[in-house]
Amino acid sequence: MLSLNHEDGQTPGQLAVRLGVRPPTITKTINRLQVQGFLDKRASDTDARQAHIFLTDTGREAIRAIDKSVRKTEKQALKGLDKKEQKVLARLLSRIEANLSDAGFAEIEDDVDADE
Repeated sequence: MLSLNHEDGQTPGQLAVRLGVRPPTITKTINRLQVQGFLDKRASDTDARQAHIFLTDTGREAIRAIDKSVRKTEKQALKGLDKKEQKVLARLLSRIEANLSDAGFAEIEDDVDADE
């Protein structure tokens, strides 16, 4: 839904690529979100075999509510930290995220296997 919020009207294939998932996975997710009223699937104007996915008003409202909740949580989490401390924290968290990325995680698994 966030990907559609940034660029509405993507095809399921485009969404799958952007999210790094397989097409069957995105199809199931689209169908579930459509049943819940968050998404709308429409045939392409130029190619009837192709569908485009759009956020509904309900989907947009859900995104706004999530954004508001995230901002409130961030404000609470960063309470008492000045701007410099927040930048240091962001940099450290980015480094941790990089360490835990697929490449870094594979190295950790290799280390564990070697210890066994």
